[in-house]
Amino acid sequence: MTNSFVCAVDVGTGSARAGILDTKGTLLGRAEHPIAMNQPKADHAEHNSEDIWSAVCLAVRAAREKSGVTANDIVGISFDATCSLVVRDRDGGQLSVSVSGERRWDTIVWLDHRAIAEADECTKSGHAVLDYIGGVMSPEMATPKLMWLKRNLPGTWNEAGYLFDLTDFLTWKATGSLARSQCTLTAKWTYLAHEETGWRRDFFETVGLADLFQHGNLPEKASPVGTDIGALSAEAAAELGLTEKCRVGAGVIDAYAGALGVLGGFAGDDKNIGRHLALIAGTSSCVMAMSPDPQPFAGVWGPYYGAALPGLWLSEGGQSATGALLDHIIRWHGAGGEPDAAMHARIARRVAELRAADGENLAARLHVLPDFHGNRSPLADPHAVGVISGLTLDSSFDSLCKLYWRTAVGIALGVRHVLEALNENGYLIDTLHVTGGHTKNPLLMELYADATGCTVVEPLADEAVLLGTGMVAATAAGLFPSVNAACVAMQQGGKKRLSNPAASGRFDRDYRVFLEMHRQRQALDEIR
Repeated sequence: MTNSFVCAVDVGTGSARAGILDTKGTLLGRAEHPIAMNQPKADHAEHNSEDIWSAVCLAVRAAREKSGVTANDIVGISFDATCSLVVRDRDGGQLSVSVSGERRWDTIVWLDHRAIAEADECTKSGHAVLDYIGGVMSPEMATPKLMWLKRNLPGTWNEAGYLFDLTDFLTWKATGSLARSQCTLTAKWTYLAHEETGWRRDFFETVGLADLFQHGNLPEKASPVGTDIGALSAEAAAELGLTEKCRVGAGVIDAYAGALGVLGGFAGDDKNIGRHLALIAGTSSCVMAMSPDPQPFAGVWGPYYGAALPGLWLSEGGQSATGALLDHIIRWHGAGGEPDAAMHARIARRVAELRAADGENLAARLHVLPDFHGNRSPLADPHAVGVISGLTLDSSFDSLCKLYWRTAVGIALGVRHVLEALNENGYLIDTLHVTGGHTKNPLLMELYADATGCTVVEPLADEAVLLGTGMVAATAAGLFPSVNAACVAMQQGGKKRLSNPAASGRFDRDYRVFLEMHRQRQALDEIR
């Protein structure tokens, strides 16, 4: 095993990342390449899947070179990706999902909200599959997007021969296999992995997609996470700079890879895993909790069976805009500009100075409800909008810093809101494991502990998402007998941050305001 290494590929919203890892979970080399996005109109966002594959290949080649590991010693590869929808014709060629008609834009991005009306229709159907997605269909899931395609781009629908979640598209490109991951199908395609017959075809008939299986090339059975899908094809091996002996594992959605990366150390510890929450936080935020028994309730997606670890049920919540919201605040404010790392760091430094001077009540009358892109959890309301209360005529840089600080507070309170829902429905969560871009934001990391009252664990692994996908790849390559064994062997641990008890009173007040703002927004919406 000392000469056996794996490759992990993580495709996010703006880039493809690749890492080479050893069997202890050490990241030996990492590389990243950007991917393009097309936004032809409001709420529409599209990728070019060939551009994504090209970025993946470039990242893998560069990561392997940085690692110093020979291609012959890389025995497994797996992919994680956003839950985006890729559409191909019967010959495997690209098909447009865009109102522009360009065939290269063949992928509807996860954050695309064009199908809100179709999502509402799915919810109104009252079908039993809704019991396993929190009772409300999201426009970020596959079914509403497929409905929109059939209605609005019938030419594309009629030509379609392959429909993939992005993760499964990548394994198809790598192997030619039509296998689909249990993670992607269960979490985003209403596949019921805990039932003998996973597909409820009557649901698709109800929402006008009776012909889905004619166009999708979908298997009757999903492949459990880490299943050996097959070897790299000759073509894929050449493009990736790897060899045909490299095995390909059934992958996961990107946030689920992060959950494996930070919670993998508790694999097999069914008694305690329910105390731990994975918070995968970047452009948006996903929260994931696992338990040996299903914990169904409204407003949190799931419970999904075996979507990350085998035999466990997973509940997923989240916030549709977090890092993206802080970026938006910077662009939107008159004293802002480009929300690059330097600008975020400059604001964080100034916030620290203002708090030192003004005390912990800095901008205490400024409150932000962070639902600028809807409320994913626990309200499951894609129509929800953001609210800012307490604005003045001040347009200085300091006013931007105060608004940024209070937006960060609102984001942390949103996590508290989700946590409260989970703990009221069977969980006993007291520890947050945070990974993703937010670990680089000192304000958010402080707030996640103090505003929730939880212990926060920041993983020692530089890239917990790549680590989780590496665990999947190692399982497929046969380096470990199971996903659980790979997770325990490769986990990296983390450093703890305890909450500050002295801050609890201030954030308890802020949380009461936060809940009242939700109530008042609803009251305003109901005025006719």
